[in-house]
Amino acid sequence: MTDVVALGEVMLRFDPGEGRIRTARTLQVWEGGGEYNVVRGLRRCFGLRTAVVTALADNEVGRLVEDLILQGGVDTSLIRWVPADGIGRGVRNGLNFVERGYGIRGALGVSDRAHTAVSQLRKGDIDWDAIFSAGVRWFHTGGIFAGLSDTTVDVADEAMASARRHGVTVSYDPNYRPSLWAGRGGADRAREVDVQLTRHADVVVGALGLAGPYPGAVRIGADEVQDALVEVAGLLPQAEVLATTLRHVPSAGVNDWSSAAWSARTGFVRGPQMSGLHVLDRIGSGDGFAAGLIYGLLTACGEEDGPAAAATPLAHLDVAALSRALAYGTAHGALTMTTPGDVSMASLAEVEALMAGGSAAVRR
Repeated sequence: MTDVVALGEVMLRFDPGEGRIRTARTLQVWEGGGEYNVVRGLRRCFGLRTAVVTALADNEVGRLVEDLILQGGVDTSLIRWVPADGIGRGVRNGLNFVERGYGIRGALGVSDRAHTAVSQLRKGDIDWDAIFSAGVRWFHTGGIFAGLSDTTVDVADEAMASARRHGVTVSYDPNYRPSLWAGRGGADRAREVDVQLTRHADVVVGALGLAGPYPGAVRIGADEVQDALVEVAGLLPQAEVLATTLRHVPSAGVNDWSSAAWSARTGFVRGPQMSGLHVLDRIGSGDGFAAGLIYGLLTACGEEDGPAAAATPLAHLDVAALSRALAYGTAHGALTMTTPGDVSMASLAEVEALMAGGSAAVRR
C-alpha cells in the first residue's frame, strides 16, 4: 500500500556546483521537480511509502531520470512511458540547469521543458480511481504541474477530484513560475487555475502565494502574515490548513527561515524561527518543508490512535498537532538547504534533533 502519491514533472537537473552555467565544463546531475521532491523527501527521510505519477520519453535520458528516482526509493510503477522519436521533435524529457548562487548573486534556474512527455498528459490518460482505491492516504500536486500546459490543468483537476471521492487527503502548492505562464495568460491565468484547483485541496502549502490579486502582486511583511492567511482562507473556505514558509534573504548564503499556518480549528500558528541559516543550495527547500508538514500531519494523532485515526489526520487537528507539523516542515526544509540538489539528504533523526534544539557540533 502506498502512503503518498504525487503528480508532477521530474526533470534532469544539471548543476555546475560553485560555478556558473555559462562557463561550466562539468555538470553534476540530479533529479528534481516541485511535486516529486515532496514524495522523495517523505520516502528517504520520513520512511513513508511513496509513488510519483509522471510521464517520460522512453530514451536514455528518461531512463537516467528513472534510475535516479529509483535510487530515491520512490515507486516508479505509475510512470507513463511515451515512445521517443530520436530527436525530441514531438516529445522530450525536461532539463533544468541551476546555479546555487553566492553572496549577492542569487540562485538561478534555466529550464528547458517545452513539449515534454508529462506536459502532454490529458484527462483520461491515468486511471485515478484505480490508484486511489488501493489505500493511498495522501495526494499532492501543485501549480508547477498545472502550469505545464492547458491539458495538465485538466489532469490535476481530475486527479484531485478523484482523490477527494476516495477520501484521500489532498494538498496543493501554488508554486508560481512566471516562465510557465508567459504567453499563456500570465499571472492572472495562473491565479484562475490555482483558485480552480484549490477547491479540491484540504491543505494548501505556499498559501501566501494566493494573497493579493495575482501571484507576486504584494509583498507581505512578517507582521502581515496572519491577516494575509485569513484573507486567503476567505477564498478557500473548504481548506483545512493553509501553510507557508517565511524567508528573509540577506544573501544567497544566509537566510532567515520560518513558517506559519492557519486553520479554522486552530487559528494562526507560527513555526520555529531559524535566523541566520547558512545555505548551500536553497532549491527544493519549500518542497522539503511540504514533506515535513505532511509527515507531521499524517502522524499528528499519534500511533496510539491506530491506523483508522491516522488515515484522517486533519480530523484530529489542534494547535499542538499543527505546531508539531510546522516544526517538522521547518526543520526538514532547513536541512534540505544544507546539501546540493533539489532533494533532501536529511535523516529523520537529524530532523528531530534540530527540532529539539540540536547544534552543528561534530558527531562521532
